[in-house]
Amino acid sequence: MPDTYENTAPANPHFRVDVQLHDLLVKTHPKSLLPKPEQPLTLPDPVYPQHPELAELPDPDTFPDKRKWDAPLIYRAMRGWLFPYIRSRAFPGDFHPIIAYLFTEWKCNLDCHYCWAFDNQVKGMTEDVARRSIDWLHDHGCRVLALMGGEPLLRPQFVHKVVYYAAKKGFWIYVPTNGRLLRPDVIDRLGDAGVATFNLALDTMDEKPGLPKALAPIRKYFDHLVRRQYRYGYTMFFNINICRNNLDDVRELTEIARDHRIATDYHINETPMLEPEHFEHFENNATFIRREDWPRVGELVDWLIEKNQSGCKMVNSVQRLHEMREFMKGKLQEWNCRAGHNNVIVRVDGTLAPCFPMYSATYDWGAVGAHKFETRQLQEMKVGCQPHCFSTLNHNLAYCYDATRVVKWLAKQASHGFQGASGSFS
Repeated sequence: MPDTYENTAPANPHFRVDVQLHDLLVKTHPKSLLPKPEQPLTLPDPVYPQHPELAELPDPDTFPDKRKWDAPLIYRAMRGWLFPYIRSRAFPGDFHPIIAYLFTEWKCNLDCHYCWAFDNQVKGMTEDVARRSIDWLHDHGCRVLALMGGEPLLRPQFVHKVVYYAAKKGFWIYVPTNGRLLRPDVIDRLGDAGVATFNLALDTMDEKPGLPKALAPIRKYFDHLVRRQYRYGYTMFFNINICRNNLDDVRELTEIARDHRIATDYHINETPMLEPEHFEHFENNATFIRREDWPRVGELVDWLIEKNQSGCKMVNSVQRLHEMREFMKGKLQEWNCRAGHNNVIVRVDGTLAPCFPMYSATYDWGAVGAHKFETRQLQEMKVGCQPHCFSTLNHNLAYCYDATRVVKWLAKQASHGFQGASGSFS
């Protein structure tokens, strides 16, 4: 494994996988493009408000310890996650996407120095590609749609159309954002359109060098987002990247999330798996975790485990938090990655990839309407890339590919009326 923590060593490549796999994925098999239609499709204009009766509901002054989920919201979650899972286990074939990541943008309004996942020279997704993607995913049984970027809210009207159209087709919709463009009117429109959860990506309380995703500049938007979740029925959580220069901020954000009865999701700072040509922050990066940081990061992980065990809502399981510390030290492990089988990436141009770290690959996995995922190729690739990846959601997806775990989890949720199905899968 390349030593990604000693970023001053010039001999180390600017990517995590071995050179042979890297060259296979980015120097061979140029990807096939989505054919252009004679008559491009469009997305319907959203009706707003769809639910004018919700405007009469008061915002809460306090946050209840437990939320009450009514039958339509429970059904929305089951239709999004459970039914496609059952379908994927019951139907023949290896490609049954449960969750799809729709990259509506590859541009961003911020420059987080650890993030390679944007390029401001790339045009955003068109309505034609978005509609064809949603229709194709729907036909394959997928019902969870995560809008991705870059920053998806660079074009809020476009996102409103995507959420409205996908929700009408029964998708459980996930919107990540750094919050800078999450104005109250945007929150209300997306909530009314049917968004299921907001992933609010925050790394610090106040901006720091290389870490602009901060709570202070968006505090008013955050307060509105928290209160309106009780009106529109969505959930929200903080998505926090653990870096060498935000360890105290991680603790503060965790406490704020607990006080507001929302969940948290943690990632350990990773360098790119494949080398993106546009990434400018390889050298002297203040966010990359170095060997001398391991003790302090380990103490933070122990603190997070204690918070998890004391009842704080976290997407990460205790087991996964333990593994985070080991992963940071380069102690690699294998896991049953489902990329290319049960999750899929749709790039802004409609081409496909099996997972988020492979966005920069030029390997030909096909395009919307004609995937080229092959089980053998994916298995051989994952021998090299899986040990270098720490995707929380993909790990949870792999974890649930044990039917016994799913049955036990469903029985536990059913025992209290599906009123606590949040946080980690374990």
